[in-house]
Amino acid sequence: MGDAALNNDDGSVPIESSSISDEDFYILRLYVADQTRKSLAAFTNLRIICKEHLGGRYSIEVIDLLENPQLAKGDQILAIPTLVRKLPTPIKKIIGNLSNTERVLVGLDLRPRSDTQ
Repeated sequence: MGDAALNNDDGSVPIESSSISDEDFYILRLYVADQTRKSLAAFTNLRIICKEHLGGRYSIEVIDLLENPQLAKGDQILAIPTLVRKLPTPIKKIIGNLSNTERVLVGLDLRPRSDTQ
């Protein structure tokens, strides 16, 4: 990955952060493989969702598994792109390009699950 916006020497990039209590602060990891269309879409969609729904209460770490494949083991990543919510607990995972905002909000516990089936 040649783009510095998605890549550091260690394969991760904190995007935004703030000094807010742990229960109100979201630590998110986005696992990608290079700058594919799906990976870039997931990153863009995640940034938009975070800005709209979390304000400054989050940090995003992007991990490129082509550069650091060993990092997939710790969060048991089986598919990419995958978003992992590290904090607040419990850990949550969402697979895909994050284009379904409602699904992402429910997955991050930012919106209650709808009872309609």
